[in-house]
Order: sequence, then structure tokens, then C-alpha cells
Amino acid sequence: MTHIELSLSPLEPIAADPLATWSAPVASAEESCLVINADGLIVAASAPWTRLVVAARPSELTGLHVLDPSVLCLIDFTAAGKELGEAEREQIPPLLALTSKRPARGLMRVRTEDGAASRTLDAVATPLWQGGAVVGSLSFFAAV
Repeated sequence: MTHIELSLSPLEPIAADPLATWSAPVASAEESCLVINADGLIVAASAPWTRLVVAARPSELTGLHVLDPSVLCLIDFTAAGKELGEAEREQIPPLLALTSKRPARGLMRVRTEDGAASRTLDAVATPLWQGGAVVGSLSFFAAV
């Protein structure tokens, strides 16, 4: 697996909204990606991500919590595919990167909108920092 390290140094003063610099690149990305703020609210989502999780258009997701049932229906890996409990849902990589303040990676299983099918996703997330504090996370997803 390829390993990429990224270091960013702002050329301009940091915006009042520390995640504003991520909104446009993520919203227009050809990769399946997502940015959430420190509260777990979606700041930006790419169109490929919304197609991957079979969710609404990216603009309709802004401001919703990543665990909102209209965004992600997380299920376990059993044949029955039961919905995850709250404690398990809090451990998905985008949220784990916020709480652990470290990169996070893991598999997630989501149920599609119609409830008939499920999809397994490989997710990798990294916390986004400003002024020594985690202000959000950036996540990339791939279907497995």
C-alpha cells in the first residue's frame, strides 16, 4: 500500500474558519472524500463519496452530523447486518481521528438508502489542526 505524508504551510493568513480552505478542494474532488468539523458536522463532501454511500447531493449534506441516519446507516459485519450501537458508531475513522488526535483507518459497512444492499468501505482519516487543536478531520474512502 502506498504511504503518503502531507505537510501544509499556509501562504496566506489562516482564515477565520480553519476548515474553509478544505471546502472547495474536497467538494470538487474526484476522489471519495469528506471533511467534518470537531463536532462531527459535515463541512464538505465530494460527489464520489455521496455516490459511494448512496447519500444525498453533497450540498444537501453540509451541516449534518456524519452519523445522521440520512447520511450513513452503519451496520455490523454479520449476515443480518444489524445497525451499530452508538458506542461503535463513534469509532468510525472520521470521528476516531478527532478523538484520538491521530490518523485512523478501518472498515465500515453501510446500508444503502433502499435498505436492500450493503457496501463495505475502507476509510482512512487524519485530524486537521489549527493552533495546536484538532478542528476537524479529512477522510478518504474506497469500496472494498
